[in-house]
Amino acid sequence: MTIKNVPPLQRHAIPPGTAALADHEALARQHLNDNAWAYFSGGAADEITLRANRTAWDTLVLQPRILRPLAGGHTRTTLLGRTLEHPILLAPMAFQHLAHPDGEHASAFAAAALGAGLVLSTQASTPLEDVAQRFLADPAHGPLWFQLYLQHDRGFTRELVQRAEAAGYEALVLTVDAPTHGARDRERRALFHLPAGISAVNLAGLAPPPSAPLQPGESALFDRLLHHTPTWDDVQWLQSTTRLPVLLKGVLHPDDARQAAALGVAALVVSNHGGRTLDTAPATAHALAHIADAVQGALPLLVDGGIRRGTDVLKALALGASAVLIGRPALWGLAHAGAMGVAHVLRLLRDELEIAMALTGCATLAQATPALLQNHATGRMGI
Repeated sequence: MTIKNVPPLQRHAIPPGTAALADHEALARQHLNDNAWAYFSGGAADEITLRANRTAWDTLVLQPRILRPLAGGHTRTTLLGRTLEHPILLAPMAFQHLAHPDGEHASAFAAAALGAGLVLSTQASTPLEDVAQRFLADPAHGPLWFQLYLQHDRGFTRELVQRAEAAGYEALVLTVDAPTHGARDRERRALFHLPAGISAVNLAGLAPPPSAPLQPGESALFDRLLHHTPTWDDVQWLQSTTRLPVLLKGVLHPDDARQAAALGVAALVVSNHGGRTLDTAPATAHALAHIADAVQGALPLLVDGGIRRGTDVLKALALGASAVLIGRPALWGLAHAGAMGVAHVLRLLRDELEIAMALTGCATLAQATPALLQNHATGRMGI
């Protein structure tokens, strides 16, 4: 595939001694101003869920196993009918030009080069067609999905879906956990704003919803905004209007998971929006096991939130996930080193995953079962 009208990427070097995702975060802080840092790093309210996403993985202890045959092992897995070289995808992240001038182009290049899946945000700061062109040009690319927020205008949403289909996206990831923004105190304290020239370009031309002045006693949220938020009926409408598989992102409750499975959605993403919506919502590592128990293998599960090590990836798979989504760490790599930074983050995670597999006696990901895990708080095996 010839890449047309796509600008060349900036070249960066990874600083010597960058050995972990935490190093990328520290480097990113040196490159991002307070405005961008508040947006990318912050969570909702007191950021309890934001912190819990990270610490929840730490409460799970991996049990080493010895003297097992490991030669010829690999990280390959299958997802929605595709073979993936490893189970790591880039999560949808908005406004990546806020982190680096190459924005989503850099993330697409890095993900494709590393065989990682890419989920492009509706609120990307780069046209979805350009990102697809960059990503699909690499023959080793992984799956390409489009994250979707249903808009108040169904006609506009349908056209957006058709654009994604025509550009080569293979699935739609419908975010269902954000009918409204969380109370993001860190953003409000920083007076967050999008700089000139950065916008959700794929939503250009969307007219605002019709509205009338609030009457005494009315709520701007309940009497205006929430009249346009999606319901289960809208999930069925989306399934009827696209030929692509539809995944739901933002599922934490087992009953919601069962209802989604009954509707025949393609997969679920166990997610709390990176701790950016409802503070004190469950950490995704804790929710994942309950969702896996609820659906009993009826559909694939993915998970995001707080994953910072290859050991976390292995724990997620042992809890029932087929793959994981990586968000903020990729942005940290992007912020200080562009495409090279994103690629280095992905490489570190895959290398650490292979190490963790070897040290727990797993030659393949199919051997990652709950028997690998021990709860640090209870000491019990086989969570």
